Amino acid sequence: MSQTADQMELREEDVVKHYAAALDMLDGFDHAPRIAEAKENPVAEKSSGIGTRRRFRNTTPGLVTKRTARSEGVQIIARVESADEGDGLCSPVQASVLQGLRRAIAIALAVAEQYSDRTGLADLKRANLEGSLPSGKKAAFSEMLSAEALITLYVFGSATAFLLSSHASEETVEVGEVEEVLTDNGQLALHGALWELDQDIGLFAATEGKLVATVLAFAESLMAKVAARASTASRLEPFKAASWRVEADGFTVDGFSPARAAKSSKLTMTFKKPNEVVGNHIAKYQAMKLAKMVMAYDFDRKLNPFAELGGFIFTFMGDGKPGTGKTTLIQMMAGLINDYCQVAGYPFRYQNLSTDNIDSYQGKSGQNAKAFINNIIDPNVIGFGTIDDIDQLAGKRGDRQSSAGQLEITAVLMESFAGANTVVRGNCTFGMFSNYPENVDDALRQRAGARFLVDGPITRDDYIDILYLLMGKNHDIPVGDHEVFSAQEIKKAVAASFESHSRPHEDGLERVFDKVSKDIGKLDTIAKLGTYLKGIQEADDRFTGRAIKNITDAVKVRAMDFELPDEWMENPDLFLFKDYDTKKAMIDDMRQPITVEMVIQEINRYADSEFRYADKSDEVAIENMIRDFGRQEEAKRRYLEGKG
Repeated sequence: MSQTADQMELREEDVVKHYAAALDMLDGFDHAPRIAEAKENPVAEKSSGIGTRRRFRNTTPGLVTKRTARSEGVQIIARVESADEGDGLCSPVQASVLQGLRRAIAIALAVAEQYSDRTGLADLKRANLEGSLPSGKKAAFSEMLSAEALITLYVFGSATAFLLSSHASEETVEVGEVEEVLTDNGQLALHGALWELDQDIGLFAATEGKLVATVLAFAESLMAKVAARASTASRLEPFKAASWRVEADGFTVDGFSPARAAKSSKLTMTFKKPNEVVGNHIAKYQAMKLAKMVMAYDFDRKLNPFAELGGFIFTFMGDGKPGTGKTTLIQMMAGLINDYCQVAGYPFRYQNLSTDNIDSYQGKSGQNAKAFINNIIDPNVIGFGTIDDIDQLAGKRGDRQSSAGQLEITAVLMESFAGANTVVRGNCTFGMFSNYPENVDDALRQRAGARFLVDGPITRDDYIDILYLLMGKNHDIPVGDHEVFSAQEIKKAVAASFESHSRPHEDGLERVFDKVSKDIGKLDTIAKLGTYLKGIQEADDRFTGRAIKNITDAVKVRAMDFELPDEWMENPDLFLFKDYDTKKAMIDDMRQPITVEMVIQEINRYADSEFRYADKSDEVAIENMIRDFGRQEEAKRRYLEGKG
């Protein structure tokens, strides 16, 4: 991967020279906790200095409030080796953890040294040691030391998480908030962090799997705490403005942004082939296009030509009745991207945000949702994120039945999909799926740039095809007068589906369309199309500027109404491995002109979905009120009968 102009190499010799100091810290040092309390430790004492006893509380009058925590010996190496009772030798996993920690400490010290040299802190340190530090420099010196401590801690956490990510398993650990965050100087900051890590390993790491999970959880918690502290700290601009890369590890330091290892997630789902998705013609076609579209992402430029030219679908919503094939569509799209990535050698990451991510602890649901987003948008991978049954997962604002956790998830998704800091690189896409989209918050639903109506099998041919498919081959029943799967020919079916949207499908929208057409005639100019849009807004005030943007984005997708050739996916040299400008030119050559018919069809497709949601939402509310009134009447009747 090419190095950007503002990225500097952190030389290997600059890292390795700190190995001795890092090893000394892991081997042992004394530390008296200043902020955190020592935790109860169920692990038996393995070596002198690793305490398992309670902190002594002084009962002498006048000294009760004085901190009397003794200085404890912290020996990370001994602690890690005691994490799992083995055969007396350090296991490969334990060795990997220790090597990762040593490397992370060395990288943190090397970056802190770079900051110190850039800002003049190194000179102030020498002057302070010599006792010649000017009084006017003392405040700046103290601020720089605090900044150096924060930088050291963050880089240590980021490097630890990056280097040990390949050893992660299904095990998870909740270590809680990191407390011993000291900002006096870089070395003391590391002592405090390692002291707390030692406590967590002793408390949680009963097995090798738990050991790695504990260290990774601690690193993530440390980064979160330090990043929050850094948001209000001074003297950090030289660090935030620079970027370093450790070439041997592929690790990048880029301010207070975590570095993620570009690794694929292991998929255990059942993949479906496109011909196994019956019906759903437009949804299937767009999913197949999007699977190839995301593969055009350029890892060097960190951008997809489709995102620059227009027509990239960053978020989409698939809705339909239960059993119409939403899960099958997810399995098809994930399978296609997975196969393409395996051919190209790209890391692919798939994740589904599920109800397991809703947590009773305040703020935890939001953190889970943010971790899901960050995992998928990682610019070093091809990502596909899904939120199945989003109406159950993301709360509707103003709905008293929505839990605090559901509302946290709604807020995170809204900010991530179309917030002030949202950057669409084109390396990933998010799909929201629901049987009841009318129960999804209006603002969140409108952040879905494309709409996939998952209507399942519709025609007689569709039902014959799905019966043939699901029956399998263990029978002798003849097919009869039918050509299997001929109705699923995608181009023919999609053309018919798009053509059907030349007129609205929903009654409410059809009335608007007929009225506007009668008043101003055929919709063949921008002004007339705008008048139609205004008419829709007057009928439904939720039809805002964001709806117009989603429609124009969909029109741009139609202008890109071509599928990248299968050969380009099968032989990466033909397209995927080309440089960014060449890929962009190849795509641009295939672009089609935008027509009035395209615009009318996309307005109707989008507005139909909004009217469908609104009608369903109103009808559900009316039915609920009727049911409540009926219950009240019946309760009143039984009550009066009882009194009589």
